[in-house]
Amino acid sequence: MVLTSLLIFGARITDVSIGTLRVILVARGMRRLAPVLGFFEVLIWVAAITQIMRNLDNVLAYFAYAAGFATGTYLGMCFEEKLAVGFCMLRVIVSGNANNLIESLKQSGFGITILDGHGSRGPVKIIYTIINRKNLGRAMAIIQNCTPSAFYAVEDVRMASKGVFPPLQSGLSVFSSLRFWRKGK
Repeated sequence: MVLTSLLIFGARITDVSIGTLRVILVARGMRRLAPVLGFFEVLIWVAAITQIMRNLDNVLAYFAYAAGFATGTYLGMCFEEKLAVGFCMLRVIVSGNANNLIESLKQSGFGITILDGHGSRGPVKIIYTIINRKNLGRAMAIIQNCTPSAFYAVEDVRMASKGVFPPLQSGLSVFSSLRFWRKGK
């Protein structure tokens, strides 16, 4: 009973983690990879639910199934964060002199658009950049170093084209180059 429950727990962690990644990839427009993940997600789910149905008198299996679902959801979100697939828009609002930040972002290879604006406390510079999510940490470090008092917001971007993008941060992952998957329609 305990071994069956552990197998159900492990299967649910795996299939729900895959499912969480699949949903996120669908939202990011990666239409070729998502069905492949969906296939394995359902295959593992069928194996887990088969064990539940064979062991209806094992209450521990029910808890293992539910705990595996919760754990898989959390781990799927953690995996997606580590993979950092896709693009994001970074909007930075700086009151005062933003020249140092602007030059540092340019020198680091980030494509930027700068607008003059007026905030509640006076004139501001609004800096927009679309970046690979893998480079978000590097861009944030530049902002913190140059203008720690800057206001910034990060938004997910489903698609971006014809931009100026620096090379991805070091540290390759299985999904670090998903251009083929992203282009699938």
